[in-house]
Amino acid sequence: MNILVMNAGSSSLKCGLYVSGEARPLWQALVDWTHRAGVAEVKIEALGAVRREALPLDANDLPQARARVIAHVLRSLWHCDNKVIDGPHVVDRVGHRVVHGGQSYHHPVRITSAVKADIQQLASLAPVHNPANLEGIEIAEQVLGGDIPHIAVFDTAFHSQMPPEAAFYALPREWSAHGIRRYGFHGISHQYCAQRVAQLWQRNLADLRLITCHLGNGCSLAAIRDGHSIDTTMGFTPLDGLMMGTRSGSVDPGILIHLLREGHTAEQLDRALNKQSGLLGVSGVASDFRGVLAAMAAGDANAKLAVDMFIHRLNAGIGAMLMGLGGLDALVFTAGIGENSALVRAQVCEQMTFLGIKLNATANQSNPLDADIASPDSTVRVFVIHTQEDWAIAQACGL
Repeated sequence: MNILVMNAGSSSLKCGLYVSGEARPLWQALVDWTHRAGVAEVKIEALGAVRREALPLDANDLPQARARVIAHVLRSLWHCDNKVIDGPHVVDRVGHRVVHGGQSYHHPVRITSAVKADIQQLASLAPVHNPANLEGIEIAEQVLGGDIPHIAVFDTAFHSQMPPEAAFYALPREWSAHGIRRYGFHGISHQYCAQRVAQLWQRNLADLRLITCHLGNGCSLAAIRDGHSIDTTMGFTPLDGLMMGTRSGSVDPGILIHLLREGHTAEQLDRALNKQSGLLGVSGVASDFRGVLAAMAAGDANAKLAVDMFIHRLNAGIGAMLMGLGGLDALVFTAGIGENSALVRAQVCEQMTFLGIKLNATANQSNPLDADIASPDSTVRVFVIHTQEDWAIAQACGL
């Protein structure tokens, strides 16, 4: 069976064709929508060949321009440098990452018109993500035809079994009745990393107490017990919880009430909290952690403050996850920062020595992937896992 995985976002589109038994895609494509104004940067890899293109994006007709680019990328499944992979019937199923599944979707489902309507309705809870996910679904259906099953795999699903005390806010009950609760995100990544740790450790996942740290441009933690997420840092939206690249994470809601009374609009607050805060807002330098670290090394005090705040909020979040678990077997780092920043891992683990965590400093500095970097005498294991959300989606679709 061949499964095409589509991860359509507002700033990028990632696609991969997975075949039975292979974790590495046979064909893959990446589209960057935002790196260059008015241009979609496309990279396609297949059969040992790499092709790069820069395709125009007409700002006056952006939805149609994006649709043409996505259709072009999907058709390249059949040709790469004039080499045919397998013709138009190469795809048996299409798996789509959908960020928000609300309270209704706890498992992968075949996409129907009703499912698409629900994804659209939930766009009010994930306005940056769900519309882009739906756009990818509809264009893939047009290009690949309606006979191929399209499957939605939801980022919120892994957190759907959180107990009520973790899932609800201390707000009026009628608000909860209208869907205002904590949903959690990055669930595909958290679930994959937990399963991968159990596989590497040769342990039953149901017997492990884990804290998984998904640290990238977006950041979240999950407390995992009995194979399920029992708590997480993101909430009603992906804005809650840890400090991130451009997102603030948790703030005192009184600040927002104050700013509204001062004349700020909801749109201004949305933009500030989602696009102008986090590492970028504090450092004034960059949203990318590497750029902030470089500025800190050059003596930039604001960059140092941003890094210190990031570590402080991360440690506080891990502490909250720990209390819900009642113990810890392994701490897991993943995503861009989690996989590549020895500094973050070292500083986090240094604050947890009271739990018996001891890092192997040499292993930590080497940035290994899918590896245990704790010392032999550490009472808690520390794993670095290369998250493979697309492969997890392919498996969820029956590969």
